[in-house]
Amino acid sequence: MNTFHRGIVLAGALLVLCALFPSRAFALTPEEARIQELQGQIEKLEQQAAQFRSSIATERAKADTLKKEIAVLKGQIGQIEAQIAATGKKIDLTKTEIGQIEAQIIDKRDDMSRKRETIGRMVLFLEQRDHEDLAASLFKYANLSSFLQQFHDLATIQDRLLGMIADLKDAKVALERDQAELEGKQHQLEDLNAQALQRRQQLAGVKGERDRVLQVTKGQEAAYQKQLTEIEKQKAAFFKELRELELKVVSGGLYIVHIKADRVPPRGTKLFSWPEDDYHLTQGYGMTKYAKRGAYGGAPHNGIDIASGYGTPIKTIGDGRIVANGTNSGWGNWVAIQHTNNMVSVYGHMSSLSFLKVGSQVKTGDIIGYEGTTGKVTGSHLHLSLYKEFFTYLKGDDLYFNYFEGTLNPADYL
Repeated sequence: MNTFHRGIVLAGALLVLCALFPSRAFALTPEEARIQELQGQIEKLEQQAAQFRSSIATERAKADTLKKEIAVLKGQIGQIEAQIAATGKKIDLTKTEIGQIEAQIIDKRDDMSRKRETIGRMVLFLEQRDHEDLAASLFKYANLSSFLQQFHDLATIQDRLLGMIADLKDAKVALERDQAELEGKQHQLEDLNAQALQRRQQLAGVKGERDRVLQVTKGQEAAYQKQLTEIEKQKAAFFKELRELELKVVSGGLYIVHIKADRVPPRGTKLFSWPEDDYHLTQGYGMTKYAKRGAYGGAPHNGIDIASGYGTPIKTIGDGRIVANGTNSGWGNWVAIQHTNNMVSVYGHMSSLSFLKVGSQVKTGDIIGYEGTTGKVTGSHLHLSLYKEFFTYLKGDDLYFNYFEGTLNPADYL
């Protein structure tokens, strides 16, 4: 038995004696005093060890959270890089198609030029024949049969002339069709270039977000929660102010754009497609738990929130026309689309303004932007609203749309 263990045994014996004879006073020997001192040190060390274990568990949890966020961001970066590569291939393919169409147009123009020259010579020949005297023409030939053969050849030339004119008209129509196709391909190329630029911006945003996570999130869970609480307070105050402003706009009729659906289809009518692939629903429509906490100034959530990851393409849920596109402190970057039944869908918190302009016609599944974190948000997601009555108005220099009135549950029609 070593000295330490002997000390523990002696200390235990002393405790037993004290319990048996509580009224008796014992004078501690130097060894016993040393044992008590060592026991006190052991207790302090055990307390410190417990604190270190707790701190290590906390730091490990934070590290795991950080690793997960970094893994998600790396996945998003990979996805956007793949999207950029795919868009680049589409651009190369479109350029090749444009080159082929331009070559066809050049060939058709050369062919048309040759036919014009031939037709010109034929017309000149016929004009000269028309001005010749019949007797003079007759004396040119040795006999009557040669003269009549000339008239037969002339009729053949006239038939060929009419045929070439018809061919020229057909070539003109084909050329106009090729030029229209070329213009369409050029517009497509411009859209692809704009998409590639947007994707590169998304990639820069995702990389910036990863750097932010590395620098800010690590070891600052408490600060992050505090920040979320502050954001929720700001959001509640913002929506309370927005409600008061909307009431003034409605009472005064101060609309910029005002669209009202003629008829609202029954709930459950599947009119539209989901705007993102591989999404998950983060908040539903109405008085959600988050809304009950006062996040929207006491009002219900006027749409649904879905998330697929920062930079995910956002697609229009149905055919229509872009009627508004703006940015403000609440919704960040947003776009509104009027559909054929005069219902309006709104897409909020996009990473940047849509590269499509107001007035652009869109089809179901067309990309109109990318998921982001603009506006009053606590994380990357898409806010989708659906309106039976939609209007826009100004608040300072920013363009806003109605939040509290005229909305429908988008999930009822997706």
